[in-house]
Amino acid sequence: MTEKSEHNCINTDDLLEKTKINIDKFGLQVITVAATNYLPSFTYSIGLTQRYHHPEIICFGLPTDLAHEITNVVADLIKDGEVFTPGEIYCNIFYESKAMFITVDKRNIDDYFGTGINYYQDKQFDALQLIWTDSNDRFPWEENFEEKYVYIQPLLDRNAEFKFYEPKNLTTFTTRQWLEEKEPILHVVHDHDGDWQFLTGDQMPEDIKIVALEELTKKDITLNEIFDLEYGEKAERDTIGGKWTRNRIEDDEEE
Repeated sequence: MTEKSEHNCINTDDLLEKTKINIDKFGLQVITVAATNYLPSFTYSIGLTQRYHHPEIICFGLPTDLAHEITNVVADLIKDGEVFTPGEIYCNIFYESKAMFITVDKRNIDDYFGTGINYYQDKQFDALQLIWTDSNDRFPWEENFEEKYVYIQPLLDRNAEFKFYEPKNLTTFTTRQWLEEKEPILHVVHDHDGDWQFLTGDQMPEDIKIVALEELTKKDITLNEIFDLEYGEKAERDTIGGKWTRNRIEDDEEE
């Protein structure tokens, strides 16, 4: 994922230097990545592993100021000696609502901790995701959790084999060549209206077929690499496992 943080006016080297200074001075650096029309906001820590031998913290979908504040609240508790345990309910983080931590699957760390990876370099680190409840104080996995919050708080302890922000049964467009002849998906389009097209590149209009999104990732897990493709973007590659090249969709392509 391309990291567009609250420090987006600073280049990578300057951000890394600022991160080192803040960790030395405050014990951590907090990075906030703003939401887009498609992707939820998220905020994460850097430095808790190094300074306090505690997993880093990440949370999704909160207003950026609140997320920054809550990350610091959690960090202060860690500095005071608290060790957060996945699966336990905590009532000392949010006002009048519960919180819980889940363990971030290692396969999801690269997607969200860009500056943290640059800071730690070859050193591996663990992370916990802070989970908040809806207006009825329900967690995302509980019955009747408010649907509007489901996809702005992805659960990083799971779904490493399906990283998209939509339902697994979402209707998508692909080709007869992929379904019947096992040709690879080389061209992906995420339309302005939200539709996904997974194309082989040699299709004709009559070759277009409809499949569930999960069916594509089951057969080609590398499609997860473009889960964060924005509305109005496309991605192309030469072969399965090849590097994706991303570009905006030109207006005349949609006409």
